[in-house]
Amino acid sequence: MMKQKTIAGIVAAIALVIGVYAATIIAPPKQGIGEQPGSAGDTAFMQRYPQPRELSEFTLTSHDSEVFTKDDFRGKWSLLFVGYTYCPDICPTTLAELNNAYPDIIAAAGNEPLQIVFLSVDPKRDTPERLKQYMQFFNEKFVGVTGEHSELFPLVRSMGMMYSMTESTDNPNYLVDHSASVVVINPQAQVIGRFKPEHKPGAIPISDTAQIIADLPRIMGSR
Repeated sequence: MMKQKTIAGIVAAIALVIGVYAATIIAPPKQGIGEQPGSAGDTAFMQRYPQPRELSEFTLTSHDSEVFTKDDFRGKWSLLFVGYTYCPDICPTTLAELNNAYPDIIAAAGNEPLQIVFLSVDPKRDTPERLKQYMQFFNEKFVGVTGEHSELFPLVRSMGMMYSMTESTDNPNYLVDHSASVVVINPQAQVIGRFKPEHKPGAIPISDTAQIIADLPRIMGSR
């Protein structure tokens, strides 16, 4: 039994490393944090992908138990964060920051419609009912969605992101490794870049909402 658990742990660790490597290689950012306006993409903080990335086709379920597909990204801008409701740190902190900054985010978007989407990659525990409670805790206008892993894996990968189930889900307190960036999806349902968190000693790595607010007018003006 111990040998099996050890092998399972090694396999999970290898999968995580491969996922991180793939996310980096598949979607290398075109510019770094702090690049000044006037350069390629004309954004100061968002790491813009060399080319807009088409989302995979998918069928998910929203926190209102409604079907959520690629068409729900069309005709509006979206800020999307990958996570799960049982996440102990990065997810609630990121959503709290997005909620606090929400009025300024909407103001920065001007007349452009914008939605904030929380994509749960933990369908076993994150039922629509639980997602609904979670979204309402932060902001009732946020959209929570989830689905089967067969839908989630290709979708997250097409965004240049990753997630990994690093331990058995038989453990009721299992954790999920996932990207911590906030991705930007344009009204054509294409991912154009991401806001990556800065890793500082002793601090939870979350995307800086001030950077998002600063870049949104540039991002939307370049459509």
